[in-house]
Amino acid sequence: MSPPGNLVTNGSVDIHGHTADKSTTGGWKASPFIIVNEVAERMAFYAIAVNMVAYLVREMHQSLPDAATHVNDWVGAAFVLTILGAFLADAYLGRFLTIVIFTLIYSLGMIMLTLSAAISNLRPPPCTGKQCPQATTKQTTFLYISLALIALGTGGIKPCVSSFGADQFDENDEKEAQKKYSFFNWFFFAINMGVLMGITLMVYVEVKKGWVWGFGVPTASTVMSVVVLVAGAPVYRYQKATGSALSRFVQVVVVAWRNHWKGVGVVRVEELYEVKTRESVIVGARKLGHTSQYSFLDKAAVITDLHDPQNTSKWRLCTVTQVEELKSFIRVLPIWASTIALSISFAQLSTFFITQSTTMDRKLGNHFLIPPGSVAVFAALNGLLLVPLYESIVVPILRRITGHRRGITSLQRIGVGLFISIFAMASAAIIESKRRHNQDSLKMTVFWLLPQFFLIGSAEIFTYVGQLEFFYDEATDGTRSLSSAMFLSEIGIGSWLSTALVKIIERVTGGVEKGWLRNSLNVSRLDKFYWVLCAINAVNFVVYVFVAMVYRGREESHANDAKVVDEFSVVGRGGDEEELETKWDN
Repeated sequence: MSPPGNLVTNGSVDIHGHTADKSTTGGWKASPFIIVNEVAERMAFYAIAVNMVAYLVREMHQSLPDAATHVNDWVGAAFVLTILGAFLADAYLGRFLTIVIFTLIYSLGMIMLTLSAAISNLRPPPCTGKQCPQATTKQTTFLYISLALIALGTGGIKPCVSSFGADQFDENDEKEAQKKYSFFNWFFFAINMGVLMGITLMVYVEVKKGWVWGFGVPTASTVMSVVVLVAGAPVYRYQKATGSALSRFVQVVVVAWRNHWKGVGVVRVEELYEVKTRESVIVGARKLGHTSQYSFLDKAAVITDLHDPQNTSKWRLCTVTQVEELKSFIRVLPIWASTIALSISFAQLSTFFITQSTTMDRKLGNHFLIPPGSVAVFAALNGLLLVPLYESIVVPILRRITGHRRGITSLQRIGVGLFISIFAMASAAIIESKRRHNQDSLKMTVFWLLPQFFLIGSAEIFTYVGQLEFFYDEATDGTRSLSSAMFLSEIGIGSWLSTALVKIIERVTGGVEKGWLRNSLNVSRLDKFYWVLCAINAVNFVVYVFVAMVYRGREESHANDAKVVDEFSVVGRGGDEEELETKWDN
């Protein structure tokens, strides 16, 4: 029997359902199994993402614009589907089981994609001269089903894996809390490692060995990642599924509006209802203290003479914890909205940045030609180099200066990334302008693209890790996966917005014949498009700074309402002195 001081305090349990023991579960004992799964998933995803346009054009005989659109839509769908995966994890399955199930779905999609490349009947016949037979409906359907399964698998894995990794560290333990933020940095390092292998090793395998090997190797690694993930089950810490957060949100809104129309008002905080038990009514979730922000929603927890708290439906009366859960979710929405624009710039990494490289000298020495899909290695290497430097050198220095355990806050880190993105797109515009003016002379080397890749990669390091920290910290026990899915969905929305922006600029500037973005990059004005993105990022940064300055986090809101909290009653009406003392001890 472990002493109480050796047990976690964040509600995590071990594989047997008992309160997790710090000495035998979680921490860096459990993290490597989770990180390996993420590396394999990212390697497979990016091996497909950088090759799929070429596969659709060469093997499925689609036009280049159609292929690019289909890939953009696929990437967007994969990240927006994270909301579905998060919902299932928080509501029913738990994060671990969700990752296992959706990795299996992902593996099935990869197997089908490999079969599409291996079996000739699943592709149209090769082109003969200028005649390229179109793929049949069955061939296209088989391929699209495989891609849909991969997108669905990504949607289930991505919002859960970072949160599941963070669950391995007890946030109420100072030492473990600090290790949790180190985990976020190394988790991002692992993502870049997977991306790096996907856009270099897997692209090289595809070029040298063909599509079957190019898809088959990441398929095998994905299947093996399931084995590795399950192998770590005895040392994981698990958070129980808490039921549907979305249903609880709707309940709060419905009850608040119903009480508002009935003229019910909040006169005193002690009118608000909370259960007497140690745990909240949300299974596996700790109680939340009352905050005064968004006070309209407090009406959902007002006890009236018509209510018997013991027998009243949640569609008639909600607890303070349930109300505060919705408040926490609403509180982060302005931060989420003010960082979406950056994802439009990230979308250029796999589209126009790659297209630029095809017009430049990609020779490395006398015998090696860098594949266009591997040019994004500049950004991935940036992450691999900067994360260890930031973690080992910058963070300790900032910690001494600011006194903050992470060096700077997650909001400040996001702001740094947004600021860098302005210069990333300015750099891209300047280099593209130089490339256009030099196209009639000696080709510029592809290494001229290094600054824009380096800067956009740096922006991603700061913003992505900052978002990981922020959305996890501000989430409640019942919305951790959903919160992670929110910022991941930005990547998908950014991909769709990028496509929409391209269409708008094409139409406004004269179409594909006379506009800024034409079929040939050498007669296009891609530099002007980049300046538009630079301006969007600059405006977005100003908006974000304002939103971040007025933001009140969950802990800050609770601290500001300390007096209210001290007066708050467990029952909500006239709780006696003993109840008031024991509530906050619990």
